[in-house]
Formats: sequence, structure tokens, C-alpha cells
Amino acid sequence: MQSCRGEVIAESVPDGRFTREKLDNALEQACDSLGLDARGATLLRFTNNAVYSLAGQPVVVRIVGSRRLRYRAHKTVAVARYFAEHGVPAIELLPDLTQPIEVGEHLVTFWRKVPHADRAPTAADLARLLRRVHALPPPPGIVSWAPLDDVRDRVADAEELDPVHRRFLLDRCAEVDAAIARLEFVLPTALVHGDAHPGNVIVGPDGPVLCDFDSACAGPPEWDLTPLAVGQERFGDPAGRYRMLVDAYGFDVTKWPGFAVLRAARELKLTTSVLPILRSHPDVRAELRRRLDDLRAGRTGTRWARFQ
Repeated sequence: MQSCRGEVIAESVPDGRFTREKLDNALEQACDSLGLDARGATLLRFTNNAVYSLAGQPVVVRIVGSRRLRYRAHKTVAVARYFAEHGVPAIELLPDLTQPIEVGEHLVTFWRKVPHADRAPTAADLARLLRRVHALPPPPGIVSWAPLDDVRDRVADAEELDPVHRRFLLDRCAEVDAAIARLEFVLPTALVHGDAHPGNVIVGPDGPVLCDFDSACAGPPEWDLTPLAVGQERFGDPAGRYRMLVDAYGFDVTKWPGFAVLRAARELKLTTSVLPILRSHPDVRAELRRRLDDLRAGRTGTRWARFQ
């Protein structure tokens, strides 16, 4: 797609690093190493990670979808164990395994599958879980909040990206980082989830539990309250969803003067999440183009569609 600003995405080369065939092969090898059966597994999600549900066992398998973000598999394991030690309702690692498991260029983790209850997670569920998380001291060795580091990693690891847009994204990261450095947060530093939205909550038979700890860090709780506010602005989510979060948590991040900066950081993360798998997942290209164009033009009122 040509424009006066350059191509949004470079010319396609058909074979990506994370094609479905390659991921299925990694899944099969990882499962074989543990005596699990990968046949009939369902691919639940494929953006930052490929997430599979096994057909024959109550097990979920996560395969890291970016070379530059492999380190997050180790952090996810550590945070899951920390939550288990402190009684935070969260998904659990498959026990008695040294994780993550390395399979070729992939890092793989195995989790107990949570049986789904007959209701969807709510923003109030999320708020109550976040209050539990934010009450904990950050675990030893957890990384400090640096929300745009993984944006830079994704840009560096992009399967396809025009140099013009690569430079724009890196320059925008520098601008937003400088603005973040000037913020004065009002909530005390805590362990934060880092990607807090109802999609990362599962309602099981014993109640709601958190999942996806890739972005966990020591940082400002305001960051965990930002995704739903941005979802209302960018994706047209119901206003009542964010209001439910505010009422249950007790803080409205949109009324805080630094919200616009956190929104800018969140939108960079939302835009770049698919860059490392773009060639392998071409259906996201049109939406990526739209988001890049909006960011370059400074359009904050346009609606986005979620990557599928």
C-alpha cells in the first residue's frame, strides 16, 4: 500500500517465522516431550503468543511469538508461582515441571486449563483481582515498569515493516517515554499486571482468575486501570464497563492529569503487538495500517477494531 508517507508494510514474503504449520510442529514436539497428546488441539489466540487448548487433557500450552520477547516466558513462570504463594486467584502452571521448555527457537509453557463457568468475566471481576495484585509487594527480581521497551522489541523483531514507519514508531516511543518521565503518579508503586482487561480474566467454577502475566512488573497501578479506559475510547466499548471498573476499584484514571500520556503508551502497545507475527498472520494487516495511519496523523477519535 503506497502513500506519500511511504509503505505501511513492506512487500510480503510468503513464509513467516510463526506460521500455523511451524507452531503446530512446536506444539507437537513440546507435548511429545511430556507425554501429552497434541492431536486436535485448538488454537485459542495468536498475537504475542500462540495459545492452544489440548483436546485430550485439561492443559493449555503457550508458545512465545517473538524472539525478542522470549525472556517474558521466564517472568510469566515466576509471577505465576508468586501469585500461587500469595493466594491470588490466577491460572496455575502444570506442576512438577521445569518451565519454560525450549523447543527449537520457541519457549513453551504448560498450564492447568480452567473449566469455564457459565458467565463472562466483568470489569468488576477484574477490579477485585487487581486490588489483590496491587496489595502485594513486587517480587524480588521483577522488572521495573518500562511500557515501551516491548514496543521497541516488537519493532526490532517485525517480520514486515517499512523503514518510514519503523522510524516513526521509534520516535514516538521516545516522545512518550519523555512524557512518562515527567508524570507524578498518585497511587503507590506495586506489582502490576501490565495488560489488565477482562479478556485476561477467566471465570472458573471457583470464581474469576487472572491469566497472561507477560507484562507484569513493578510499577504504577494507574497503568492497570488504563486498558479499559482506552478500550472505551478506541474500540467503542460500553461506557458502563469502565464505570464498573472505577466503582469496584475506587479510582478513575481518566480524571488523573497523566491519563493522556498513558493512553498514548497503551495505543503504541496495541498497534505493535502483531509486528513479530505479521507475515505469519496476514489477516491483521488492514487493521495495522489503519492504526499506524491514525497515530501518524494524530487522530485520537477514530475507532479501531480488535486484532483477530
